[in-house]
Amino acid sequence: MPCPYGRPFRRNTLAAAILAALALPASAEEPTELDTVTVTATRAGGVAGETPQKITVITREEIERQLAITSDQAQVLGNLLPAYSPSRQKLSSAGETFRGRSPLIMIDGVPQSTPLRDSARDGYTIDLSMVERIEVIHGASAEHGLGATGGIINYVTRRSRTGTVRQHAGISFNGAADDVADGLGYKLDYRVDGSQGNWDFVAGATYQTRGLFYDADGEPIGVDNTQGDIMDSRSYDLLFKLGYWLDDNQRLAFSINRFRLEGNNDYVSVRGDADAGIPTTSRKGSPEGDAPLNDVTSTSLAYTHADLAGNELDVKLYAQRFRARFGGGTFGTFQDASIAPVGTLFDQSQNESDKLGAKLTLKRDGLFDNRLMLAGGFDLLQDTTRQMLVATDREWVPETRFRNFAPFLQAELRPWERLKLQAGVRREFAELKVDTFRTIASTSPSTGGVTVEGGEPTFQETLYNAGVVFQATDWAQLFANYSEGFGMPDVGRVLRGIRTAGQSVDTFLDLQPIVTDNRELGFRLNHGPVDFELSYFESDSDFGSRLVPVGGVYQVRREKTEIDGIEASAGWRVTEAHRLKAAYAQVNGRADTDGDDKVDTDLDGANISPDRLTLGWQARWTDKVDTQVQASHFFDRDFPKPELDFEGYSLVDVSVGYQLPVGRLTAGIENLFNRDYVTYYSQSADSTTRDDRYFKGRGRTFTVGYQASF
Repeated sequence: MPCPYGRPFRRNTLAAAILAALALPASAEEPTELDTVTVTATRAGGVAGETPQKITVITREEIERQLAITSDQAQVLGNLLPAYSPSRQKLSSAGETFRGRSPLIMIDGVPQSTPLRDSARDGYTIDLSMVERIEVIHGASAEHGLGATGGIINYVTRRSRTGTVRQHAGISFNGAADDVADGLGYKLDYRVDGSQGNWDFVAGATYQTRGLFYDADGEPIGVDNTQGDIMDSRSYDLLFKLGYWLDDNQRLAFSINRFRLEGNNDYVSVRGDADAGIPTTSRKGSPEGDAPLNDVTSTSLAYTHADLAGNELDVKLYAQRFRARFGGGTFGTFQDASIAPVGTLFDQSQNESDKLGAKLTLKRDGLFDNRLMLAGGFDLLQDTTRQMLVATDREWVPETRFRNFAPFLQAELRPWERLKLQAGVRREFAELKVDTFRTIASTSPSTGGVTVEGGEPTFQETLYNAGVVFQATDWAQLFANYSEGFGMPDVGRVLRGIRTAGQSVDTFLDLQPIVTDNRELGFRLNHGPVDFELSYFESDSDFGSRLVPVGGVYQVRREKTEIDGIEASAGWRVTEAHRLKAAYAQVNGRADTDGDDKVDTDLDGANISPDRLTLGWQARWTDKVDTQVQASHFFDRDFPKPELDFEGYSLVDVSVGYQLPVGRLTAGIENLFNRDYVTYYSQSADSTTRDDRYFKGRGRTFTVGYQASF
C-alpha cells in the first residue's frame, strides 16, 4: 500500500550576480542528493528546484526553528522570504505584501482570502504547529484562481505516517525581557497520528495565550482595538484528518481545521504622534463592545486515483466558513439618527464569508516516449460574503454572491534531457449577484441611506503561463517564466459607500479583473556544499485597483502599476555540522496616478516592502546541542512624501535546542540586541489613521519550550 503522505532597478546588478555565481570555484565534493519534493500548490505537481517559476518549500524543521523564536506567522514568513513585507505584529495583514502584491493564502489548497470584502485577516487562519510544510510560489499565478497576484502561500497540514499510534505534546512560554507579568504568554499543543489497516488519521489541538507586547524601552506597545491585535489575545486550533485506502491506488481523505483567535479586551490604545516621533502605546482599560476575532473553519473531502486508465485523478470538494470581527466605536460612518443621537451610536463590523468549491485535476505523464505530460481540469467556486454591523444588526455590505467556473490545461514538454518547456491556459467565467439593497444612513443622512438596484455583472478572462528550464550542467540551471494572475477590486467597500440614489450594480460596478503579468528570469546552482538561486522579476498590471472618492461615492480607479525586483538566496554547508545561508530581496514599484498611461509615483510602504538582507548560521555542536543565529537588515527607503521615509533597522535572533533523554528543550531570543524601532508599516504607509497606529516593534523577547514525541 502506498504511504500517505522607489528607484529604477539596475539590471547590471543581476548580470554581476550571475557572473559571480558562475565564477564560484568547483567543489571537490560530489553534488548533494536532495529529496524530491512534489509541490501540491502546482496543479501539475511540479518538483521543487525544477520549475520555471521560483518556488520555495519551507520544511517542518525550518518552521520549528522559527517557532523557537516567535509565534508571529507573518514574521516567520518574513524571516524565510525576504520579498515578504515585515510583519506588522498585528492581527491585520493589510500592507503585508509579497513581491509588492497580495499573495493567495491556502490551507491544503483551500483558499482563505475574502476577495469580495477584503478584511486582510487571511494571515491568521491556522496555527503553525498544525503545518507540515509551507509551499510558496513566487509571483503572479492563476493556478488556483483569483487572489494570487503576488504569489501563493499554501499551508500543508500535518500528515499521518505508517506504523503504530504516535503522540506528541509540547509547551512553551514567552515574554518580554523586563519583569512584567502581563507580558507573559504560553502555548500548549498535542497531536496524535497513526494508521491501522487501510485507515490513517491525524488529530491535533493547540491553545495559546499572548500577553502585552513591550518595546525596547520597556514601554507597552499600542494595541490596535479596531483592526485587531495578536497581543493580549488567546487562540485555539483543532485539526482532524481521516484517510482510507480503497486499494493500492485509490484514497479518500477528509480534513477539518477550526481556528479561533480573539482579543482579551484588557487594554485601550493611547494615540501617538507620528510627526513628533511619539509612538502609540497602551493602558489598562476595557474597550466598548466585543473583542476583535478571527473564527475560521476549513473542511475538505478529497479523492485520488493514481492509475485511472494510466491517468492520475485528484478531486477535492471544500468549504470554508470565515468570520472576522473588528473593534468598534462611535465612528461617523456608523451613525443613524433613527437609532440614537448622532455622535453617540456605537457599532462594530464583522466580515462573514462562506465558500463552497471543487477542484478536479487529471494528469497523464509519459506520453510520446516520456516527453510529454498533460494536466487539465476545472475549478468551481461560490463565495457568499457580507459585512454586518453586529451591535445594531445592520447590513453594511449587502450579501454578494460570486460564482466562478474555470477550466484549465497545462503541458510540459521534454524534447531532450536537459530542456523542459511548460505552458498553460486557464479560462475564467465569473458572475457576481447582488440583490437590490439600501445603504446605511450615513451615506445619505437626509434620507436615511439610498436604495441601490441589484444586478448580476459578469466577466470572462483567459490567463496564460509559459516557462522554460535549461539544465546547463549537472549543477547549474537556467529558468525563465511568464505567468498571469488576477484579482478583483474590493467590491464590498465600493457597494457600502454608494451615496447617490438611482445607482444600479450592473452599470456602476466595474467588475473587470485586475490582471497581473509576471516575467521572471533566473539561475540555480547546486554544487557540492554550495547552493545558490537568483531571479529577476517584473510584475505589471495595466489596470490596478485604487479606491478614490468621486462625487461622494467610492469608485475603483484603474491605474497602471509596475513592479520589479530581484531575489537571491545562497547556502554553504561548511561542514556536516555547520551551514551558512543568506538571502536578499529588492522590490521597486510605481503607479500611474495622473492617467497619462505612464507610471509616475512611487508606491508607499502599504504596497512595497523594503529591501532586505537576511543572514543565518545553523550549527549542530553535538548529538544533543544545536543552535541558530539569524539576522535581518531592512535598508532605508525614501518616498515622495518625506514624512513617510523609512529609517531602516537590523534585528538579530538566536535559538538553542537541547535533546534530553525524553523530549527536546528549546530557548530563543527575538531581537537579541533589544533594537528600538518603529515598524515598517507604521513608518511608511500613507494613512489618515497614522497617529493611531504609529507602533513600535517588540523589544527583546524570550521563548522557552519543551516538546516530546512518544
